[in-house]
Amino acid sequence: MPAAEIALWARTRDVSRTAISSALWQERTLVRTSCMRQTLHLIPAADFSLFIRALERSRFAALMRIMGKFGITEAEVVGLNESILDALKAEPLTQRELAERIRSGAGKNVRAWMARVWSPLRPAIVRGLICYGPDRGRESTFVRLDRWLPNLPDTSEAEAKQMLLRRYLGAYGPATRQDFSRWSGIPAAEAATVWESLTGELVEVKLDDEKRFLLREDCAELADADFEKPVLRLLPAFDPYLLGHAAKSHLLDDRYYKRVYRSQWWISPAILLDGRIIGTWSHTRKSKRSQLEVRLFEKTSKSLGARIETEAAALSSFLERR
Repeated sequence: MPAAEIALWARTRDVSRTAISSALWQERTLVRTSCMRQTLHLIPAADFSLFIRALERSRFAALMRIMGKFGITEAEVVGLNESILDALKAEPLTQRELAERIRSGAGKNVRAWMARVWSPLRPAIVRGLICYGPDRGRESTFVRLDRWLPNLPDTSEAEAKQMLLRRYLGAYGPATRQDFSRWSGIPAAEAATVWESLTGELVEVKLDDEKRFLLREDCAELADADFEKPVLRLLPAFDPYLLGHAAKSHLLDDRYYKRVYRSQWWISPAILLDGRIIGTWSHTRKSKRSQLEVRLFEKTSKSLGARIETEAAALSSFLERR
């Protein structure tokens, strides 16, 4: 959650941690769930069906390939999901509490899978039946979606995939079909079908002698945009900006790649200047104070150093620390 909060702050400077918490747990205009690449995201609650339906087919197929190795059938998955929904009918529960309640009624194959591989909640999350609820101490809880976010409009799979691609290109274009597949986690063949369905809305451009694509409706705005003012940002670990494209040469030189994209899928907090990574950073919390450590890839000017200090002070203010 600290990384998610800082990611929002980097884009929306008037947001506060209190407002983010309220949007998640009181107003419920944000929701925390697993979506792109099977990883945790905060998404607008109004768009929940869009993300779930666009990703559901490929995510569930991948899940069944794993569960199938344990002899688990789709009918058993349906029964597992029904048990989870029944257990959550009264109150939010942690994963440990849910596992204890459903284990006795689960079949032998499901119990073996629960013991060795995945969370028993994964199929229900993929289907959009449950999402994360308020934390209880250091443990996350889970809630039924029909109780937590009732009356959400549903979206067809085809419409959801097209909308997801439009959203992706609006944020990360120019990009390629392969970029979209990697970012979303949708397999290449499935991504190609979605891409082809929107061909009329796309414009081809060339960057570094490579063909990439933009939404046609974004071209005029980009042509008129003023990029003269430098933009400096402190991005948190796993920031989505760093995952928008398969190749990373537009973000940093190859010799610095491992300093940001580290082993075991860890992505370091990054210092971004005009869209390129110029270093990494970390911060240590001590009571009401924050200590920020900056590691620049190359020597820089005093003026840029001062701007980094200003950015660090703004971050400390957001974190409500000195």
